[in-house]
Amino acid sequence: MAEVVKKIKLQIEAGKANPAPPVGTVLGPAGINLQDFCTKYNDATRDKMGDVLPVEISIYEDRSFDFVIKTPPTAFLLKKYAKVKKGSVNGSKETVATITKAQLKEIAEIKLPDLNAYDIEGAMKQVAGTAKNMGIAIEE
Repeated sequence: MAEVVKKIKLQIEAGKANPAPPVGTVLGPAGINLQDFCTKYNDATRDKMGDVLPVEISIYEDRSFDFVIKTPPTAFLLKKYAKVKKGSVNGSKETVATITKAQLKEIAEIKLPDLNAYDIEGAMKQVAGTAKNMGIAIEE
């Protein structure tokens, strides 16, 4: 198999990749077929429409590529579950929304594969820390 020449990380809305910026401006200079990437990405993420998904693209010597789709960012999931547009400007000093312990666990289960946590409790602590910094309180 050809050697990896470049790795590119992007955050693209699921099912909505197109050759226009920002995708085109980042991947164009790498020399891969933009339309081919967009088609494959959109097909792979069609079931997660509306979510922003990080993707790690490996580009090989022969200009072929493959990609790995990660779980949505923790902040994105917290805002989605709390039904807010953005987190607090003052972080933990100001509360902008509240989520339940069950919602916290659900977010932690989604994020577990991409976090450096061994179990769901560790993942919940990490997500809770992000929530606190965003001004999102957790109901007991």
